[in-house]
Amino acid sequence: MKKLLLLGLFFSTISLYAQTPQDLINDFFLTYEKDPGKAVKEMYKTNIWTERIKDDIEIIANGLNGFVEDFVGKYYGYELITNQKFTESFELYSYLVKYDRQPLRFTFKFYKPNDTWVLYGFQYDDSFSAEIEEAAKINYMYQDK
Repeated sequence: MKKLLLLGLFFSTISLYAQTPQDLINDFFLTYEKDPGKAVKEMYKTNIWTERIKDDIEIIANGLNGFVEDFVGKYYGYELITNQKFTESFELYSYLVKYDRQPLRFTFKFYKPNDTWVLYGFQYDDSFSAEIEEAAKINYMYQDK
């Protein structure tokens, strides 16, 4: 029985270190549904170097906690906008986060300095509609007519 328990602990520890950026994002959004600020703080805990920017992380967490139903409406989930793999060790994920009033964009940057993925950067914004309009204009200009 003890061997079985130790084996279980061993494999659960391995799975923590073998997480991919997508696993980290999935965990983030599971927590986000219940507590957005906690989701941000847990995501930043993947990187020991973020200890130096605790105040900035707190500002981000408080900002996300401000998206209450009275302000932006009901939360409906998220959709992947894009995933860019720059190298084997650096990836960017951008998500559309859906609320009644308006969408938000969450951008996650992940870095793998050795064998473990860590959050390198996170930001959110609600001002990406101008980018969408510009992309539509560029797309229209290059369409065959």
